[in-house]
Amino acid sequence: MSIEKGMKYQISQTIKGNFNSAESLTVTTNNGITVQFTLEDGKGHGSMPLDHLNYLLKRANLTPVTSNKRVLLSSENEEKIG
Repeated sequence: MSIEKGMKYQISQTIKGNFNSAESLTVTTNNGITVQFTLEDGKGHGSMPLDHLNYLLKRANLTPVTSNKRVLLSSENEEKIG
């Protein structure tokens, strides 16, 4: 799985304490060696080696958050119409 800028990951309960009790993190940069991220709700930011992020994904401590673009577009259209 490639780690790209803007990808969002949900943080598992077991490691939330390591991330200021944030529910999720969003990748801001990936230079191939290090990944920088921001935590949700302004709880902070940080960086980690790409290998460590892959390790957390493999152990299911982080899970990718996928958004359904069709649902987002549909809700935007409903707001404009209503």
